[in-house]
Amino acid sequence: MENSKNTQATQLLQNTIDRFLAKDMKGWSDLCAEDVVAEFPFAPEGTPARFEGREALYAYLKDYPSYIDVKSLPNLKIYGTDDENVAIAEWSASGVVIGNGNPYEMSYATFVTFREGLVVNYREYWNPQAFQKAMSGGSFAE
Repeated sequence: MENSKNTQATQLLQNTIDRFLAKDMKGWSDLCAEDVVAEFPFAPEGTPARFEGREALYAYLKDYPSYIDVKSLPNLKIYGTDDENVAIAEWSASGVVIGNGNPYEMSYATFVTFREGLVVNYREYWNPQAFQKAMSGGSFAE
């Protein structure tokens, strides 16, 4: 991992990414405040793009490891910001879609705000077309 500033926020963000890679969605959600807001602005149409509260976010993420087997994070850069409570990560995930065997290769940009050591806002950008292609095996034109 490349880390531009070693701050509490960058370490906390690293912890969330470590839990994700370990497929520990319960542990990941435990790093979130009760009133966390998670936003996925590029979520595919028909998929929720915003979750409010730890329980709602966990309900959304808990089965993720049974659909996508993320094997590695080949690129990870975490950046501190001028706000000591905010960190940003550029990263990619490499793995396989369990249901169809398709490769899963996705790049992410994640913006996270912390309060008292817990995630209070999580905003993640990724490519919904690549996600849908991996999940269904179809092309972008379909």
